[in-house]
Amino acid sequence: MRKGAAIVLSVLGAFLVLVAIMAQFYAPDRLMKTPLDVKTVTRLDGTAELADGEGGTNSFPVRATSITYADSELSDDKVVSFASSQCLFKDEGEVDQCVSAQDSEDRLISAETDNFATDRKTGESVNDPKYVPPGSVAHAGVVNKWPFEAEQIDYPYWDGMVGDAVTATFDRTEMVEDMEVNVYTIEVSDVPAEVTADTPGTYSSSKEVWIEPLTGQIVNQVDHQERYTADGDPFLILDLGFTDEQVQDNYEEISDTVASLTLIKDTVPLVGLVVGLPLLLLGLFLGYRNSRAKENA
Repeated sequence: MRKGAAIVLSVLGAFLVLVAIMAQFYAPDRLMKTPLDVKTVTRLDGTAELADGEGGTNSFPVRATSITYADSELSDDKVVSFASSQCLFKDEGEVDQCVSAQDSEDRLISAETDNFATDRKTGESVNDPKYVPPGSVAHAGVVNKWPFEAEQIDYPYWDGMVGDAVTATFDRTEMVEDMEVNVYTIEVSDVPAEVTADTPGTYSSSKEVWIEPLTGQIVNQVDHQERYTADGDPFLILDLGFTDEQVQDNYEEISDTVASLTLIKDTVPLVGLVVGLPLLLLGLFLGYRNSRAKENA
């Protein structure tokens, strides 16, 4: 009976310790990667001042939709390839995700597409042509997420208007409900740019991005942009941010991911060691005592 108990305790304890070691050192490396089945629709709203053709502007409420999905055929275990589209339009009438360039009410402000690839752990851009379609623009820095276990440091961040990475400066931490996030600020001032197709001018931006650090995912984002023509006339002045509903959706989705990763990364190793190690030692002790008792019999 004692021999059977010793074996059971030893095996169970060893199993729990092994699970703890696997969860601590192996599972996070496999799980803390950008999934290959990403498909997100991000909604933003705000206001825009648009050039009126006479050196002034007209103001409109606006909405924007960003659709991003992973291309599994161009992705692999280390790198994920993304296709993305962005649409900015006047918030007039019933519009779901975008309007066409031939919209009879002239509600479309801009529509763009982008293809890029990132490292599945660090979020950094990868420009190997095997991961993106021919003709894709080379990217730099992080694009649509920060690395897993993001630090309170500065990161290079891709700005499509600049055509290069700019500095995302760690500014502070904040709470989004019960979730602590890192807030990064990005400042761009009077950079030469095409304010729209074939129209040179200058571009300025002041952006804040809220990042959940364990997952590196964006919880919220606000942006103030100013685009001026080469003559100094305003072309577009834009204030845009995630809708309240989008922030709430992001919070709920990211909270679930954080809970899963925390369970595997922290809780399972702790329980495995706290429970498994004593069971293993007790089983070994009982086994040793049983063998000694047999020798002395």
